[in-house]
Amino acid sequence: MSCSAPENLIRHISLRQLQIFEAVVRLGGYTRAAEALHLTQPTVSMQVKKLSETIGQPLLEKVGHHLHTTAVGSEVYTSAQSVLGSVASLSESAAALEGVVKGPLRIAVITTAKYFMPHLLGAFIAQHPEVKPILKVTNRSRVLERLKSREDDLLIMGQVPVGLDVEAYPFAENELVVVASPHHPLTQCPSISLQRLSEERFLVREAGSGTRLAVDRLFAEQGLKIQPYMELGSSEAIKQAVMAGLGISVLSRHNLRLELAGNNIAVLDASGFPLVRSWYAVHLKGKKLSLAARSFLDFLLQQGKNVLRHIPEGRPAAGLAAPSHRPGTD
Repeated sequence: MSCSAPENLIRHISLRQLQIFEAVVRLGGYTRAAEALHLTQPTVSMQVKKLSETIGQPLLEKVGHHLHTTAVGSEVYTSAQSVLGSVASLSESAAALEGVVKGPLRIAVITTAKYFMPHLLGAFIAQHPEVKPILKVTNRSRVLERLKSREDDLLIMGQVPVGLDVEAYPFAENELVVVASPHHPLTQCPSISLQRLSEERFLVREAGSGTRLAVDRLFAEQGLKIQPYMELGSSEAIKQAVMAGLGISVLSRHNLRLELAGNNIAVLDASGFPLVRSWYAVHLKGKKLSLAARSFLDFLLQQGKNVLRHIPEGRPAAGLAAPSHRPGTD
């Protein structure tokens, strides 16, 4: 980077350019960076080009279908992370000195958590009204991508990811129950065995779903295996199929408040259920949390269970429906 004098760099490089370049590298492309920063792709490309011209050397190169940093680009990326981290720390220090919890709070949740996360955020914002929540509801595979690329402060999921160095904080129970149409014959049967359940038409999420993995593990411990009757792309689709009498399934009790209140779905008395798991707040190990993120994590650990116990019956908040661009895993 010796092609430009330090004074020239200071005069012509902006924090916004560094932010854009950092996002392009971290997220692996212009499109993802534009989406994350709420910019157009041409704007992102133009700013990266300007940064490259100011440095005096190319910062990115395309190998096949993948974008990679050049040697200089890697240095700029490291410097950009350091500068942006320092700016974030400065903002954090200023907020801490004021004694006010405020600023953006970026949370990503798997689709199942959309049924309760707005209530948790609402209760937290009532205590800290200057926090600006940014909630992303998506499937498990996309949540894991966001975790790896550090797009969010915290991620909420029902299963701690394997193979990633993370901090995971259990903050509430996640009860998985066997459900059927109220007219299903098994609703009249007590203590239904896993063997009997395995003979039913099972409606399941895709392979890799946290719920499906837990259920498959439970049956495998008894030497049993579920033969899926249908694989569906969302818990909402499974609920509708169950109510239509297409089969039985296992769902989080958090998903069923409205349907149970209206007697549209029945919980079966099944051996080994409810299968109790946990909801986790997760971030990469070593990640420095903002004051808002730390405060929200403390809120989840100290008050999360109580808030969840008092959620009123009803549908998830408007605008928080699961994404339709591709099926995922809860």
